Amino acid sequence: MNKSNKFSPEVRERAVRLVQEHRGEYPSLWAAVESIAPKIGCVPQTLLDWVKRSEVDAGARPGTTTAEEQRIKDLERENKELRRANDILRTASAFFAQAELDRKLKS
Repeated sequence: MNKSNKFSPEVRERAVRLVQEHRGEYPSLWAAVESIAPKIGCVPQTLLDWVKRSEVDAGARPGTTTAEEQRIKDLERENKELRRANDILRTASAFFAQAELDRKLKS
């Protein structure tokens, strides 16, 4: 299930930048997000998620960066493919070993 990205990366960056620039004008991060989100055309929770992701990527907030998440995802995909290949090779090896045994018994 792929999420469709309604907002381009440029719009996301602009929205996050707006929140960061005007953060001091509001009593809390959430108040800033609630004020700016309708101007961008998204719900406040979405904008808050973008701001948090940006802070993690910048190292200002603890967590796994976007680049690290992508690397983990790629490695997990590669690991899955290698496991599948190993299963295929193991099955083929067993098949040919059995065929060799059958050939020796018939001789």
